[in-house]
Amino acid sequence: MELTATDVWVMASAALVLLMTPGLAFFYGGMARAKAALNMVMMSFVSIGLVGVVWVLWGYGMSSAPGFLGGIVGNPAADFGLSGHVGTGDLIGIGFGATFAIITVALISGAVADRTRFSAWTVFVPVWVTLVYCPLAYMVWGGGLLSADGAIGRTFGEAIDFAGGTVVHINAGVAALVLVYVLGRRAGWSKGFHRPHNVPLVMIGAALLWFGWFGFNGGAAGSVEEAGLIWVNTLAAPAAAMLGWMLVERIRDGRPTSIGAASGVVAGLVAITPACAALSPLGSLALGVVAGAGAALAVGLKYRFGYDDALDVVGVHLVAGLIGTVGIGFLALPVDGQGGGLFYGGGFDQLVAQVVAAVFTMAFTAVLTLLIALAIARTIGFRVSEEDEERGVDLSEHAELAYEFGALGGLAADGERGPTADAEAREGASV
Repeated sequence: MELTATDVWVMASAALVLLMTPGLAFFYGGMARAKAALNMVMMSFVSIGLVGVVWVLWGYGMSSAPGFLGGIVGNPAADFGLSGHVGTGDLIGIGFGATFAIITVALISGAVADRTRFSAWTVFVPVWVTLVYCPLAYMVWGGGLLSADGAIGRTFGEAIDFAGGTVVHINAGVAALVLVYVLGRRAGWSKGFHRPHNVPLVMIGAALLWFGWFGFNGGAAGSVEEAGLIWVNTLAAPAAAMLGWMLVERIRDGRPTSIGAASGVVAGLVAITPACAALSPLGSLALGVVAGAGAALAVGLKYRFGYDDALDVVGVHLVAGLIGTVGIGFLALPVDGQGGGLFYGGGFDQLVAQVVAAVFTMAFTAVLTLLIALAIARTIGFRVSEEDEERGVDLSEHAELAYEFGALGGLAADGERGPTADAEAREGASV
C-alpha cells in the first residue's frame, strides 16, 4: 500500500494536534499561580499518557465501532488493542482521533487549578474519556444518535460539527463547570484574587495552540478547495476574536491586555472549530468578533454566580463553543444551492439542528460528569487539604517548584513560597 499525500497530511495534522496539548500546558501553566504552575503542566501531560493508552485499548472502538445502546456508543471490544488494524492505513486516522480525545480532557484542567489532587485527576481522565468523550464522539462522528443516521439527527436534522464544537469544546466547558461546583472555590477567592504568574509563557502557549489548530481543523479536509477554506477561516476567526476581546477590554477596563489578546485568539479558534468548513471567510470574521467579545464578557459571570473557574475554561470554551456551534445555523454556506444558514436563505432547519445538538451535549455531559466527579470526591477525594492548597499543589502533589532561586527557595508573590519558607516545605521539595 503506497503512502498518499492525504495520508501524509493526516499524519502531519495529528502531530500538530498532539503539539497543542503541550501548548495548552504552557498556556495554562503561565496563567496559573507560581505555586501551581508545574501541577497545571502535569495535568495536561499526564492526559497524553492516560488517553493514549485508553484509545489503543478500547477508546477508538467506543467512538467508531458498530454501536449499541440505541446509537449512544460504539462497541469497546470491537477494536480492543487495535490489533485488527495492523498492516492497514487505518492507524493514521486512528492516531489523529486520539489527539482530539487527549486535548479535550486536558482543557478541563484549567478550571480546577490550585486545588485538585493529582491522583484524583489521573482517575478522572480515563473514566471521563471512556464514559463521556467516546460516546459523544460516536454519537456525532461515528454514525450514532446525533448523526444523519441517528434518531435525533433524523428527527431534527444533522448538526454540522466539523472538528469538535460539541464533542470537544462544549463538552469540555460543561465538564469544567460541573467540576468547579463539585470542588468548590479556593480559599480567599474573589475578584482580583488570581493573577497569571508568567504572561510570556501564556503567549507562547497561545502561539502553539494557534499553530496546531491548523491541523486540528484542517486534518479532515476532503479536497484542496476545502483545505484552503479551512486554513483561511482558521486564520480569520481568531484574528477577529482577538480584536473583539481587546475592544471589550478597552471599553470596559480602559486598556487591552496580553492575557486578553491570547484568550481572544483561543476563543476565536474554539468558535471556528465546528464551522471551519461551512463558513465563508467573511462569515468567519463575523463569527470571530462575536466569539471574542462574547467570551470576554462571559468570563466575568463567574463572579456574579460565584463559581471559581480558575483559568476561564467555561467563559472561553463553553461560551465560544456555543457561539460557534449555534452560529453555523445563521452563517453556514449553502451546499450546491441547497440548505445553508438563516442568513443565506436556508430557513431554520440548520439552526434547529445546531441548537438541539448543543443542548443534548450539555445535558449529556453535565449528568455523567457530575456522577463521575461525585464518585471520586466521595471515595478517594478530589480536592487537596486547606494546608496543601495554601502551601501550593506543586509541593504537595509533586514535591517540586517551578522556580528555584538558590537558597531563597521560591517566589513570594501572591502569597506563595518566599525567602522565609519553612524547613519542612524545603525538605519536601527535595524528596
